[in-house]
Amino acid sequence: MTEILDQPIGDIAQAVREKQITAVALAEHTLARIDAVNADLNAVVSTNAELTLKYAAQADADLAEGKPVGPLHGVPMTIKDSLDTFDFVTTWGTQGRAAFRPSRDASVVARLRGAGAILVGKTNTPEFTLAFQTDNNLFGRTNNPYDLTRTSGGSSGGAAALIASRAIPFDIGTDTGGSIRLPAHFCGIAGLKPTSGRVPCSGNALPSEGLWAPLSQPGPMTRFAKDLSLLLDIIEGPDLFDPNVRIAPKLQAQDIDPKSLRIGFHLSNGLSAPTPAIQAALQSVVDKLANQGMDLREHRPDGIEMTPLIFSRLLAADDHETVLDLLERSNTETPSTAIASNLSQPKPGFSAAELCNILAIWDGFKSAMLKSFATFDVLICPVNAHTAMPHGQAEDMLDYTYTMTYNLTGWPSVVIPCGLDEAGLPIGLQLIAAPFREDRCLALAEWIQSELDFFPLPHVNSNNLALTLGPKTT
Repeated sequence: MTEILDQPIGDIAQAVREKQITAVALAEHTLARIDAVNADLNAVVSTNAELTLKYAAQADADLAEGKPVGPLHGVPMTIKDSLDTFDFVTTWGTQGRAAFRPSRDASVVARLRGAGAILVGKTNTPEFTLAFQTDNNLFGRTNNPYDLTRTSGGSSGGAAALIASRAIPFDIGTDTGGSIRLPAHFCGIAGLKPTSGRVPCSGNALPSEGLWAPLSQPGPMTRFAKDLSLLLDIIEGPDLFDPNVRIAPKLQAQDIDPKSLRIGFHLSNGLSAPTPAIQAALQSVVDKLANQGMDLREHRPDGIEMTPLIFSRLLAADDHETVLDLLERSNTETPSTAIASNLSQPKPGFSAAELCNILAIWDGFKSAMLKSFATFDVLICPVNAHTAMPHGQAEDMLDYTYTMTYNLTGWPSVVIPCGLDEAGLPIGLQLIAAPFREDRCLALAEWIQSELDFFPLPHVNSNNLALTLGPKTT
């Protein structure tokens, strides 16, 4: 029998509803699996077993009393430590918030709890989420479960490492330049960056207002692509706080025939060539789709070459004020190495005219890129030019343009694992769709994952701890 936490989220919730397992037993088992891997990974930065088991006992009592239950009733979750949780310390990875407990949940966290999920811990993130390697002065670095000498990626690196190790079924990450998709690629799991404005950022470390706000989106991270759809349905929609969130159509992946989709693909974006192993893994998927008779053509969107210029100018345009304000509001005196490096860069001192110019260029870029969807429904490309790198290795930002591009456009992007490189490190595949057409990229991701039947298992995992189900009760 498949171990309970290795099953899709819907199956776990069904097992609780049908009383094949209690929420308390599931929570206890999850905490044990976290303990089994966290010494190696340093992925989870806080737990509260007493509180978690109290919530689980209440979930069991509600079920026994016949009270209405949500789609995640009794399902354990962790949450990235950049997202506020009223009952767990939320540090944002910065020293000044080492003991800070918010007064309210982030909107996405509140919605997941409302659906019945039970919080068991917070996962590590770089300070304010502003790095592609998960490391900070409070908790240190998170290791990749495939190779502890390598990074799990950032900024949702703790979440990705824990899901990959089979210790939790899902987490919620945030993505400003690739912070969901890069760790998913590095750790061999699935992740979704929704359309900009689909999911509220309220309660996240980075503010939901200002110049950077349209770049960021919270999104689900799981083992199974089909679980991304389930979680998106729960966390999306206006919260009457985040000014960028819009009411958007709820379109279901299950209503899309993947074989009807027009697919464009490129193995290199022309800015940084991926490793041969990454290109070969993606080409094998492309070949599989072609062999199924799908409408598949090579395509690279016009304007993609503008990504590094626009992204770097936008991040620099505030003369460090966003980061300085975060440090001041957090009462942090000593920033992390990543933040200190950011602040050491000279202020560009943009004039009003230069800022207006870069905003106009950004809009022109989005317009040019959108033309791809006159011909294609879904685009396929790499997630990064490399697999997981050794801790502390210097980064070439051009390697990260594969994700940054789609923060700039605001398009939804899904990552699923599709292979391993010569070192046994995971390789992810990125699928992109037009704004608010998550249904298309999710449908294709689910179909590809079912065809590949590829769920890599890392060296660090908790599969030696198994929990079997009892008989179904009514």
